[in-house]
Amino acid sequence: MDMEGPSAYSTASLRVAGRRDSGGDIEADPSRDTKHFRVCRFIMETGVKLCMRSVPMATACVLYHRFFERVSIHAYEPYLVAMSCVYLAGKVEEQHIRTRDIINVSHRYFNSGSTPLECDKEFWDLRDSVVQCELLILRQLNFQVSFEHPHKYLLHYLLSVKSLVNRHAWSRTPVAETSWALLRDCYHGAMVIRHRPQHIAIAMLYLALNSYGVELPAGEREWWQVLCDDVMKADIDAVIADLLQLYDMEAKCI
Repeated sequence: MDMEGPSAYSTASLRVAGRRDSGGDIEADPSRDTKHFRVCRFIMETGVKLCMRSVPMATACVLYHRFFERVSIHAYEPYLVAMSCVYLAGKVEEQHIRTRDIINVSHRYFNSGSTPLECDKEFWDLRDSVVQCELLILRQLNFQVSFEHPHKYLLHYLLSVKSLVNRHAWSRTPVAETSWALLRDCYHGAMVIRHRPQHIAIAMLYLALNSYGVELPAGEREWWQVLCDDVMKADIDAVIADLLQLYDMEAKCI
């Protein structure tokens, strides 16, 4: 595989104008999916360095996936779109991030060890590109930029399951930490816009519990049916299968 990483880009190369190439990324394309995985990893790493909370980072990833659901990845520079998604997500989730900070962190990501950009023409051109791309994203999404994430459901499900498990057994196994980590990994792919947030939350908890062999008291219904009425075992399996595909993709990107 052609290993395309941050070193393959310069800050200037991000200032790519959109081409007249319509149509979203609908059909399966391994190389395209790998590209999206890398860009979402960039969003996550950039978000951490910018001290973004979990939900704003999740919103940035969903904005990115929703955008490329509507346009081809060949139409716009994905990393520029990602930077604009981080900027827009900060506004949506009320954790405003300065464009200068986004640009400098991104520049450092692509050019390890470099100094921050000077406020010269290159910087202002890139800043204008980020802002213009933000407007493009808003238009493509018809200004529908508020999303329901699995986070609140996972928190509720964890509290409910914790009450059913022996507290000593719960404290010995990092079920909660693993569930949150699995949920974060889901945002590297478009699976977060293909599945309902409740189903994703249930599937992450189901996978974490099974990974550590934690068993819940048996009842007339499965525990996951009690927590979420409309989820089926097939829904859980589908979410987990999508997540495992992302982990396979990650191995190929190393």
